[in-house]
This record gives sequence, structure tokens and C-alpha cells, in this order.
Amino acid sequence: MIPSTYADWRRCIEHDCGLPLTRDFVAARLADLRDPASHHTQQFVRHYGGEHHARVVAWFEQAGRDAA
Repeated sequence: MIPSTYADWRRCIEHDCGLPLTRDFVAARLADLRDPASHHTQQFVRHYGGEHHARVVAWFEQAGRDAA
């Protein structure tokens, strides 16, 4: 399932994947997702598309604000 809302995405990350959205984790993921030269980012965009990539970046940004 590809999440379509922040709440669904957050539940997927924290509960389904068991990854706590700590400040450090969020910062690391944002650094990678914002780097167009990153192999992981390129794969993500190829697999899920640019729109979903932008949504996920925004969700990580929101998670960062929520963790503050």
C-alpha cells in the first residue's frame, strides 16, 4: 500500500516498519531525499514518481516539525 495521507504514511513508517521518526532519522532521510544525485532518491522517483516524492519530502518535513 502506498500511503496517500500524512497519517497513513506516519502509521506505515512507525508501526508497520517499526522506525521511530526521531529528529536524526528525519534529518538523514530529508538530506538523502533532497539530493537529486542520490542513487536512493533516483530509484525512489523512478519507482513512485515525482509527485509522490514531493509528498514524502513534505511528510518528512512535517514529521520534523512534529518532533521539535
